Amino acid sequence: MGIKQILENDGNIDDLVAFMEDRRLPVDDIQAYKLAEEILQNPPEIGYLTISNALQWRLQYRRVIEKAGEIDGIVRIR
Repeated sequence: MGIKQILENDGNIDDLVAFMEDRRLPVDDIQAYKLAEEILQNPPEIGYLTISNALQWRLQYRRVIEKAGEIDGIVRIR
């Protein structure tokens, strides 16, 4: 389950914080609750980069590079 699914299922702050803890997001409890509040107030659009551990980030970054020029807003920088 991801953030989008949590929001679609009327998830709350505790659901979002638990999701962040499961993903080992490097934030303390106060930061996690502030971030969860922000997510509830301003739900993110689906994108190609995620906040995650280094290996996952590199895999997602490779996907962005592959999509450069195919999707509005993603530009290949040389």
